[in-house]
Amino acid sequence: MDDDSLVAQLARMPLFADLSEVELETVAGTVIERRVKAGKIVIKAGNWGHEFVLILAGDVEVQRDGNVVATLGAGDYVGEVAVLNDARRNASVVATTPVLVGAIDTGLFHTLLRQIPVLAERVASSADARALPPEE
Repeated sequence: MDDDSLVAQLARMPLFADLSEVELETVAGTVIERRVKAGKIVIKAGNWGHEFVLILAGDVEVQRDGNVVATLGAGDYVGEVAVLNDARRNASVVATTPVLVGAIDTGLFHTLLRQIPVLAERVASSADARALPPEE
C-alpha cells in the first residue's frame, strides 16, 4: 500500500482503524475528493445532509451560531449527524487552511455502514456525542 494512497490515509484515521484492506478499499471506492480554499464553507448549517465528509488534509473550524465549537484537521470527519438522521446540518464547517476533503454520498455511506458493522458502531457513537440536545 502506497503511504500517500487514499487507502493508506484511511488506515491511519481512528474511524477506520483495524478495518481490513478489503474494507478500506471498499470505503476508498466511495470517496470523491475535492479541494476547498481557505475561508470557504465546507458544510453550511441548515442545509440538508447529503454527504459524509472526511478531512484528508488541512484544517477546518466547526461553527454554531457564530461560535467556534471545534477545530478539526486531517483524519477527522464531519456530517455524520445529518446523514444518519436525514436531517439538516447542525453546524457550519469552514476551511481555515486549504483543505482536501473526501465526500461520501449518503446512499453509499449507508451501504458502507451495513457492510461494515464496526464502522456503523463508531459513527453512531460519534453522532450521539455531537448531536444537539433536543429543543424544549
